[in-house]
Amino acid sequence: MKVDAYGTWHCGDRTTKVYTKPQTQQQKHSHNLAMKKPIYVTQPSLPPLEEFIPYLEKIWKSKILTNNGPFHKQLEEALCEYLDVEHVALFNNGTIALITALQALKIKGEVITTPYSFVATAHSLVWNNIEPVFVDIDPATCNLDPERIEEAITPRTTAILPVHCYGNPCNTERIQQIANTHGLKVIYDAAHAFGVKHKGESVLRHGDLSVLSFHATKVFNTFEGGAIICPNAEIKQRIDHLKNFGFADETTVMETGINGKMSEFNAALGLLQLKTIDNAIKRRRQTEARYRNALVNIPGITLLPDPADTIGNASYMPIMVNMEYPLSRDELYQKLKDAGINGRRYFHPLICDLPMYSKLVDENRTQLKSARTAAENIICLPIYPSLLNKQVDEVADLISSAEDSTGTTKTF
Repeated sequence: MKVDAYGTWHCGDRTTKVYTKPQTQQQKHSHNLAMKKPIYVTQPSLPPLEEFIPYLEKIWKSKILTNNGPFHKQLEEALCEYLDVEHVALFNNGTIALITALQALKIKGEVITTPYSFVATAHSLVWNNIEPVFVDIDPATCNLDPERIEEAITPRTTAILPVHCYGNPCNTERIQQIANTHGLKVIYDAAHAFGVKHKGESVLRHGDLSVLSFHATKVFNTFEGGAIICPNAEIKQRIDHLKNFGFADETTVMETGINGKMSEFNAALGLLQLKTIDNAIKRRRQTEARYRNALVNIPGITLLPDPADTIGNASYMPIMVNMEYPLSRDELYQKLKDAGINGRRYFHPLICDLPMYSKLVDENRTQLKSARTAAENIICLPIYPSLLNKQVDEVADLISSAEDSTGTTKTF
């Protein structure tokens, strides 16, 4: 016995017509959502598989899978040229790169950093037995506020670890002035800042070191990976020792190192990805501009300002949901989710509110006011090169049409 798509039962030679109750609008809506392909907050850019096959064939032929192989060397050189930096040390992921950067500069004691970031920023400190000291952010950029840094400096402070949040450049000049005055190192978590330029120069050239992530969700990905941007050959050599168990040669171990090497598979993909990265970033910028045009006049929705003198990479599309908007941030997040659109409350909760960090924050939690406001009100909208204009418009239309607490629909 079976039933066909028209509600008719078939059993042997017998056929019986069965009455099916018409669907309600809600049922039709639910059915449409179930059939509709979801819109993700991000999707990795990947080249055509057939273009990757020749790289794999070379790996199979050479039998070199890791340990500074030919693709690894080529990608380091290619990234130096593309990013306009002196030296690049490739890693298996951005977190191991952060941990190693701190080791390379022998950072100890306390490090001033932001509570508004991905947890890896603070985790890398704790894995080095360093105490994070959380300082508030600038509400316009969501970056570490330089004017709050000096008041947090103590005799135990050894470094500053800012984040170029959403790819927006930090106030690198002011941060460096503070570091010079107090004899501190500066390591930038530049996970979001691939290819970003400020005042005509790569943001990766600032500080003592900058750390990149090539995770699948990033603007430039190698499936998984990361890198440390090094200002000179000496620190690059030290980092290369550290990421390979401390080996300087076959029998000499120079450091208490770690296994942080990037494989040939990841490096090969990176070389292929570099061929299309400009088009990928261009498409991201077009999508960002489309969002901005659609959302700029909606009461209660605030867009972060475009950083001055900056060529960005549109790595994220954050919006701030304010009191004037009929829905709270979390209600809007759920509304989008119900429609098959996956935003992200990025970054929520604050790192300092996680159980393993809460004991490190003193009683002056109100000093993190701007970071807390961002964590409670920002949502990042879908953005990636393959996102269609009609999908961008669908997201914007849902945001522009919202029901208040009385059930009244407001269209802006």
